[in-house]
Amino acid sequence: MPTRFLCLTSVIALTAGGATAEMNFNRISSFATHHNMAAGEDTARETSPEIIDVTADGMTLVYTDSPLGALGLVDITDAKNPAPLGNIDLNGEPTSVAVVGNVAFAGVNTSESYTAPSGRLDAIDILSKTTTASCDLGGQPDSIASAKDGSFIAVAIENERDEDLNDGEIPQMPAGSLIMVNIENDTLACDTLKVVDLTGLAEVGGSDPEPEFVDINGLGETVVTLQENNHIAIVAADGTVVNHFSAGSVTLNNVDVADDDQLTFTATLTDVAREPDAVKWIDDTHFAIANEGDYQGGSRGWSIFNKDGTLVYDAGMSFENAVVTAGHFPDKRADNKGAEPESIGFGVYGDTPYVFVGSERGSIVGVYDVTDVANPVLKQLLPSGIAPEGFVPVPARGLMVSANEKDLVEDGGVRAHVMTFELQDAAATYPMLTSAGMDTLTGWGAISGMVAGENGMVYAVNDSFYAMQPTIFTIDTNVTPASIVAATPVTRGGVPAQKLDLEGITLDGKGGFWLASEGRTDRVIPHALYHVNADGEIEAEVGLPADLLAVEKRFGFEGITMVGDTLWMPVQREWNDDRKNHVKLVAYNTDSGDWGAVHYAKAEPKTGWVGLSEMTVHGDAAYIIERDNQIGEAAVTKKIYKVALSDLNPAPLGGDLPVVTKELAYDLIPDMLSTGGYVLDKVEGLSIDANGTAYVSTDNDGVDDHSGETMFFKVPLIGVGG
Repeated sequence: MPTRFLCLTSVIALTAGGATAEMNFNRISSFATHHNMAAGEDTARETSPEIIDVTADGMTLVYTDSPLGALGLVDITDAKNPAPLGNIDLNGEPTSVAVVGNVAFAGVNTSESYTAPSGRLDAIDILSKTTTASCDLGGQPDSIASAKDGSFIAVAIENERDEDLNDGEIPQMPAGSLIMVNIENDTLACDTLKVVDLTGLAEVGGSDPEPEFVDINGLGETVVTLQENNHIAIVAADGTVVNHFSAGSVTLNNVDVADDDQLTFTATLTDVAREPDAVKWIDDTHFAIANEGDYQGGSRGWSIFNKDGTLVYDAGMSFENAVVTAGHFPDKRADNKGAEPESIGFGVYGDTPYVFVGSERGSIVGVYDVTDVANPVLKQLLPSGIAPEGFVPVPARGLMVSANEKDLVEDGGVRAHVMTFELQDAAATYPMLTSAGMDTLTGWGAISGMVAGENGMVYAVNDSFYAMQPTIFTIDTNVTPASIVAATPVTRGGVPAQKLDLEGITLDGKGGFWLASEGRTDRVIPHALYHVNADGEIEAEVGLPADLLAVEKRFGFEGITMVGDTLWMPVQREWNDDRKNHVKLVAYNTDSGDWGAVHYAKAEPKTGWVGLSEMTVHGDAAYIIERDNQIGEAAVTKKIYKVALSDLNPAPLGGDLPVVTKELAYDLIPDMLSTGGYVLDKVEGLSIDANGTAYVSTDNDGVDDHSGETMFFKVPLIGVGG
């Protein structure tokens, strides 16, 4: 087997003198939080790491796990190989955690109803896993924060509203507040608890403040976001409200506001309330907020304020636009807060202060240099697990950790993860594919099929997630990251074609393309081949013959390639007339119109199913992606097999089909783990150019119950140069 490499992660940015030219955060590990369950526990239960902190020595992570009613602990002494330290049962729902030394202070919600909220603040010795004190808060806690000198804890008592009551309108009593409790002798001094009244401050529902998030600066001042009130308060260490002000509103241009299976950034949103969620101090004067929205707003960005109420910076649409170019825009949320910035982190690494902005629905993290608080610079976009909820910077070790709350165990999907990133003297490994260089803001995702062109260009198509916007993307692989330089709509009669599920693309040798569409008869999407010209206009549609339609299932053509005058299409899974674990490679002669097929024997699945995802020809062989439908630790089969062209002799349909011989060309799983993440499900694209340079891509499902991560990387194949 040739030496394995992943070209987009191996490039080191060097100056002419050999020194590193830049520092970048790169993901180095992912920890699936169900591993913290004890032996004998049901690991199929949902877990959800949300708010996260770290011990003073930077070696132990502590996160809240609401579904389990616990705090989870992770040993990151070896940050590249995090180890489980188990869970601490809290007998309630943890909402937030702050660590001082080796003591975790956790807000615990014990509310019986919206109208009878209750909760505790617990002090837990991390080493012994025992509770040393517990203070009754008299309400439902949300965020908590510790003073930098470890002298007190601030708690946002949200007493959240019932969104099903009166359409969620506020006010809804009882009102929330801010609580402050001193820390004495490494535990809570409950007799020092004081309640700070926040009613009457905001113009929006002022009688019902619902404090969302808190943070404390070096002066002991607590900044509190009142999300539904679109308001911010500054509270001194003695509990005095020293300032408060509206978070204001913004007007946004070039916004996608429709959940319509299209990425169209043409709308304007006027006077949108910011409604901040997370907040972090940058220094003793400035703080950053994530403008998630929750009530009537959501400005899709983030802002920096001076504590005197002056707006210092607002991202406008720039953060969401960056999310779009990385392929992470969640169209299913376009009509409701879009990329939805929710989480904020802050840390100073060396001399550089960084703000980390998490897109909850886009599952991506923006890294901003805020040396100049009035002009933050977006340095990177980092891939996260699904729904980043909390960050903990560990500057002393050059680390940043994200807690990603979404666990899809009930749907057979990926588990929730805690991910660790390291600041390195290396090139950024993500994104691997971007449209950032285009003149027009161009969204993309769900890449499903590829073919190599000339001069390092690759053509790719998107699948039925964007059924109303089928597109051919031109990708320049001569740059790092690979860059989308053109997006050509597939049209019929001059207007965008609709109801296509494009899964394959190949060159027609005449300047145009053949496209394969995987049918879904239950969704009125036909199994078909489409011949399009260079401008994307459909010039011919070829439907399946009766012999194939009689046995078809929804798992149809998953690629297309051309050998002479014959198109070859791999069928993803068995149809009604196939033997178990055998699928068809279907042939269509474009000259004679004849159809035929051969059989391909695929692996017996360990779990779920195994199918084919792509087929492309190079030299005297066809290369076929064979994969299971498993993700993360359950993934077994993500491989490329080689079939000699001499084996591709199509037999007539309806009879016994010859079985081709396959040879393993490459196992993709090690490469898919090389960027510190988990194994993604859908390896769907493969291109090999005339020089033998091969690229593989993954389908991100349009960021719907998916991390949004698209891998696009170079691989060596047996017998192929490049």
